[in-house]
Amino acid sequence: MADAMEMMILSILSPALKCEWDLNGWQQALVTTVVFCGMMMSSAIWGKISDRHGRRVELLLCSFITFYYGLISAGAPNLWWLLFLRCFVGIGIGGSPQSVTLYSEFLPSKQRAKCLVLTEVFWALGSCFEVLLALFVMPTLGWRWLLGLSSLPLLVFDIACLWMPESARFFMASGQTRRAYDVLERIAKENGTTMPPGELVSDAGQRKDTTPRGRFADLVGPDFRRTTFLLWIIWLGNAFSYYGVVLMTTELLGAGDTCHVGSQSNIPAAECSLECRMLTTADYWDLLWTTIAEFPALFLTAVIIDLLGRKRTMALEFVVYSVFVFLLCICTSRVIMTMFLFVARGFISGAFQTAYVYTPEVYPTSMRSIGLGMCSAMARIGAILAPFNSQVVLNYSVYAAISIYGTVALLAAGASMLLPIETKGREMKDTRTVQ
Repeated sequence: MADAMEMMILSILSPALKCEWDLNGWQQALVTTVVFCGMMMSSAIWGKISDRHGRRVELLLCSFITFYYGLISAGAPNLWWLLFLRCFVGIGIGGSPQSVTLYSEFLPSKQRAKCLVLTEVFWALGSCFEVLLALFVMPTLGWRWLLGLSSLPLLVFDIACLWMPESARFFMASGQTRRAYDVLERIAKENGTTMPPGELVSDAGQRKDTTPRGRFADLVGPDFRRTTFLLWIIWLGNAFSYYGVVLMTTELLGAGDTCHVGSQSNIPAAECSLECRMLTTADYWDLLWTTIAEFPALFLTAVIIDLLGRKRTMALEFVVYSVFVFLLCICTSRVIMTMFLFVARGFISGAFQTAYVYTPEVYPTSMRSIGLGMCSAMARIGAILAPFNSQVVLNYSVYAAISIYGTVALLAAGASMLLPIETKGREMKDTRTVQ
């Protein structure tokens, strides 16, 4: 929820900075891009830390970095200081996907997909809360207060991490059976029950996995090479499409419809900075409605993910997203445009959550975090490119920008169907051998 607030800021912060600091389209895009650059640089490193030192340690570090730099970025005196500090915010956020790794390792296979998808309700709640916070803070206190207040939930999370248990699967994979047993015993006690009789063993039996954990070479080895490359395409396309529609929403709402976005480049530059247009109350409410779209999509995904399987669910949601993005090419009213954005955002959010379910399931414990971390790094490449399409290309040709988003999503749908492994009903593995 806290990370969602930090990400949602990006679509709100850009119009405000454009007015206050007289930014051009490229500088606007950089405000968003530096965050994703930080995420891209750090994602694989956080995955390595998580696989070698534990999920809990990694989450403590990354959440504190995000909080600290998010808070002090509110005092940035100019654009370049803001870019520098927001890059470090991105470095911290780059570790947040490992929370999915930790949670998935506690879940049984039958309930894993639904539980992982439904936890993303809190991402949607964080996004909605950020829009509501901006609605009240931006007109009165300004963007600096918004940045400062938005960082505080991360401090709460960091404190809560002190009571969070480490993954028992991580302890087993690292040969710390006694500590794994202690974690499970603590959980059993907190749930008012006792541990079942027997010994803890991994799917490798009594053999300890002695090969190094968190190695990049294992991702591109013969066992996982095809899966890894296809997942990179899916994650890149997913982030490009998701953040693209989020950022494009504020641009389209600012223009009123798709008919007048491209024509803005032909309007003479404003002679006075007061002519710059800030987001209005109506814009914030419409942004909130498109954000709420993630809720029904998440519940729909939770229903169909175990019926269709992970691969088909991702492919279907990518295709539906593409259809409604292409419909934005129609010159229509603000209400209809908002409805198209609502559906597109909902389904691309569902596809993203399905990827978050599939990725930890397909990789074994010893390389699960580095696998998810590298996928997250590839997603940030897509996210880095999204602002330039939404805030630069869109101003020259709205149809070109929309077509790019729709086409990339269709390519991701194809990659989803080509994945060699369907993880529906599959137990999570601890060893590196693909079954």
